[in-house]
Amino acid sequence: MATESVSTPSFGTDHDGDHPDRDAEWEALRAKHIAPPDSRPASSARGQHHQALISSDVERTIAFYQGLLEFPLTELFENRDYEGSTHFFFDIGNGNALAFFDFPGLGLEEYAEVLGGHHHLAISVTRENWERLKGKLADAGVATFEVAETSLYFAGPDGERLELIADPLGEMYGMTVL
Repeated sequence: MATESVSTPSFGTDHDGDHPDRDAEWEALRAKHIAPPDSRPASSARGQHHQALISSDVERTIAFYQGLLEFPLTELFENRDYEGSTHFFFDIGNGNALAFFDFPGLGLEEYAEVLGGHHHLAISVTRENWERLKGKLADAGVATFEVAETSLYFAGPDGERLELIADPLGEMYGMTVL
């Protein structure tokens, strides 16, 4: 099942801009804003309730996320904000949901990366599931971009950027981030 993305966003660094050395800037930001774990206050949030993306085809989105990526569809109902719009949810583990809307008749444009917009959604999976889903994506003809044998980037059916990451929740590149 190859994705029929309107336009598939590219991944990697062969298409982007300048790459200045920013190590000193990042060190200064860490020193200024990151408290040691034992003195860091608790977050006011309970967790991510859901991430909402837009679907141009409900059936195709269900086939991709439930059929290919194995995220169970858990609910589907009318969107309270737009009459006739479908709001549907997939279980992405750990009490988190990935939600979609369709907006029939709204005339939405293709995916575009904009400041303040969605860059990609990274979903943690076990190493075993990462390997298996990587194979399923390849078998389905979905183009992927792999980084460091832990991150697999690809586009969903409407060009949404996704990442399957084999790092555990709260870790990245061997570092604790939470």
